[in-house]
Amino acid sequence: MTNIFLEGATHGAGEIPVVAPVAADGVFSLLWLVIGLPLLGALVLLAIAPMASKAFDRFGHYLGTATVAGSFLLSLVLFVRLLGSDAGERQVRQHLFTWFESGSIRADMDLLLDPLSVLFLLLITGVGSLIHVYSIGYMEHDPRRRRFFGYLNLFVASMLMVVLAANFVGVFLGWEGVGLASYLLIGFWQHRPSAAAAQKKAFITNRVGDIGLSLGIAAMFATFGTTDFAKVSELSGQASEGMINTIGLLLLLAAAAKSAQVPLQGWLLDAMEGPTPVSALIHAATMVTAGVYLVVRSNFIFEHAQWAQTAVVVVAVVTLLAGAIIGCAKDDIKRVLAGSTMSQIGYMMLAAGLGPVGYPFAIFHLLTHGFFKANMFLGAGSVMHGMNDDVDMRHYGALTKAMPVTFVTFAMGYLAIIGFPGFSGFWSKDKIIESALAENVWVGLLALLGAGITGYYMTRLMIMTFTSPARWDDDVDPHESPKVMTVPLIVLAALSVLGGVLLIGNWIVDFLTPVTGVAEHHEPPLPAIVITLIVTAVVAVGVLVAFFLVHKREIPREAPQDVSFLTRAARKDLYGDAINDAVFTRPGLAMAGGLTTVDRHVVDGLVEGGSSATGGLSEVLRKLQNGFVRSYALSLLAGALVVVLALLAVNLG
Repeated sequence: MTNIFLEGATHGAGEIPVVAPVAADGVFSLLWLVIGLPLLGALVLLAIAPMASKAFDRFGHYLGTATVAGSFLLSLVLFVRLLGSDAGERQVRQHLFTWFESGSIRADMDLLLDPLSVLFLLLITGVGSLIHVYSIGYMEHDPRRRRFFGYLNLFVASMLMVVLAANFVGVFLGWEGVGLASYLLIGFWQHRPSAAAAQKKAFITNRVGDIGLSLGIAAMFATFGTTDFAKVSELSGQASEGMINTIGLLLLLAAAAKSAQVPLQGWLLDAMEGPTPVSALIHAATMVTAGVYLVVRSNFIFEHAQWAQTAVVVVAVVTLLAGAIIGCAKDDIKRVLAGSTMSQIGYMMLAAGLGPVGYPFAIFHLLTHGFFKANMFLGAGSVMHGMNDDVDMRHYGALTKAMPVTFVTFAMGYLAIIGFPGFSGFWSKDKIIESALAENVWVGLLALLGAGITGYYMTRLMIMTFTSPARWDDDVDPHESPKVMTVPLIVLAALSVLGGVLLIGNWIVDFLTPVTGVAEHHEPPLPAIVITLIVTAVVAVGVLVAFFLVHKREIPREAPQDVSFLTRAARKDLYGDAINDAVFTRPGLAMAGGLTTVDRHVVDGLVEGGSSATGGLSEVLRKLQNGFVRSYALSLLAGALVVVLALLAVNLG
């Protein structure tokens, strides 16, 4: 990949292998059940239960949890079976039926299991199962709990469709399902105006990205005659530079919307209006990871699309810094974590933009992020559970002893995300920074800066929530959450610590090679151990700055207003909504208003004017038809006179 931004990189498209998938047999023939189980749960809980019996309201949450847990167990079996296969046989295809066929255009409903999709299966169903278990306690008193679990099942099934589809049309089906499920879950508490507004914002923003995906699919049909991954991979080198870059940019637009990348990031922070398990599912295991999956899965497109690949890097770097800065100024614990998600997804997109050298580390960080971010979001829900649903960290403090399990498990996630040596984030994020430095020093330095800011805002969160003096309201009695909520926290905390084992012996890189290809090795400007020490030192600086600025000072219960411009901007999400409103919304409304005016006064005017003219003429002609014989005789005489005069004029001329 040689282009104007990433100078010196030379990853050839030919290094992405085209492996012919083998037909599904044996245990692989059950692949469809991975999607079918949670989809069945959604169907029962949302369509059948309301007509069947109110008993579903009492045990429906167990059914929803069991279907996702069953999908996880099956995914685990498929992973072990795939792991035992030869590297050349680790792509299994299952044909279900032909979805549609028109002329030369055909789309099959096929599923593809390979090293990339199977890792996503384990993440989605594994973390999803833990979130379902947690939700049993969190949503215990909600009268619509059965419907909530039905929506969760639909969300999981849709995301599984995204990662198992063998062509882009199948991806689009799951993609739309994810958008629908997120709309239903973000606005689950629709009685809150803020929740209703947030769900609409998420839905509309993601429709913008969906336009990119649908146009990209149309361009593939026009260029290659197919959207099948294997066939597009084989033919991608034959497309013109302009067309392949157009397809890549359209796919990036779709990925930016789903993964909350600049400039389509505005919906993510507002999505915190949904129940906390929804936030964990969106941020850790499903929706925001879909964009990263799309870019990595489309590696055969981006390897030929240099401009599009450069755009991925630019968008990623801007987003990882923007999300980190936003996280520094928020007082809402869930919104701090939301800004963190923006930033961490930015790291994944950055790795994906680096080409084959970065693809495995994008997925590696996606997996570790799924562990520690789900852990911290559910931990935030546990804190809210013990603090009367208050989300303002300025009203917390001294929760270490009151909520010991929540504190310890949350601390594991904190150490993982800042990259403390030995924890999962240390291994995954450091590899991205190291790869970025090897490809382009300036990109690597910006990623390094993001790591330092991460150390600051996450330490600020820990201090304000757990270790600072108590700032509770008088009616608050902080207490630990029940075991149904803390057990998932313990499991996720353990994964936050141990997730780095995926890098032992370079396992994840080798495992993903059949999908992502082999990259040409580039030496970083410094030895890897030196880069690791530098990253650790930069993170330590961020932690120390937070210690001196937050821990050493009294934390007011109300946010101070006399702050810097950057703080004010970060509180307003760096004016992302204002920019989108000025650049897209207002011009769009003005254009719509102008087209309406043209339609009303020009198009309708022509139609209505013609009708009015015809009506007026008919009124004049109607008066001549009065029923008097003398009038008709006079008309005949006048007509004859006109004819005679015309003939005379012709003859005389």
